[in-house]
Amino acid sequence: MRPFHLKANGFAVKAHNVANPSDYREKFNMPQELVSCHTALVQGYAMEGHIPAVGIKRRLQERPQATGLAVPSMPLGSPGMEGPRNDPDDVFLVQADGRYSTDRHYPSK
Repeated sequence: MRPFHLKANGFAVKAHNVANPSDYREKFNMPQELVSCHTALVQGYAMEGHIPAVGIKRRLQERPQATGLAVPSMPLGSPGMEGPRNDPDDVFLVQADGRYSTDRHYPSK
């Protein structure tokens, strides 16, 4: 989830570098096994990693009872990780109790 990808898709972005990102992940109830490189708060939902803007918009429209979305690690081909190949990756829907399930699967291209 890179600022330029979000800006290009209509999101207003306020980026902040913080000394200890894990404090925010803990505050937002993001499970450690879903940690990635970017953490955000979007209209009350925690967002972790390289989540496609279309997925964020869909969740904001549907407003599920959930903590947020996550894409662990940094899958090649995800927004901000474009390159010569696209690896398959999953976007997970994270519940307040830390459980999560696949929200959307993106196959390799």
